[in-house]
Amino acid sequence: MNIAGTIDRPLTHDPKKQAPMKPSTSEPTGSPIPDFTTTGANDSRENRTREMQLIPEALARAHMRERLQEAERERQAARLATARRMQRRAERASLRARRALAMAVMQ
Repeated sequence: MNIAGTIDRPLTHDPKKQAPMKPSTSEPTGSPIPDFTTTGANDSRENRTREMQLIPEALARAHMRERLQEAERERQAARLATARRMQRRAERASLRARRALAMAVMQ
């Protein structure tokens, strides 16, 4: 199976092994557009570094890390709110117990 690669998915990632770009057959001969040389194409292909190809992955990782930190902050806020609610409940129970003790001592 011999399938030609595309610009986005070349058959090989080595620019020296890729086929040079050929002028279009649909253009009339003697058109004002000069013949395209492959040096510019090779340079642009070599410019696609591994770092550039990994940028979307790095962005996704940063986005996920940000969302995890946000979720952790929300969990922490919820725990703090619960702790404060429990503290108020305990203080009210303590006051009720003091009042009950004071009433029992007064009688």
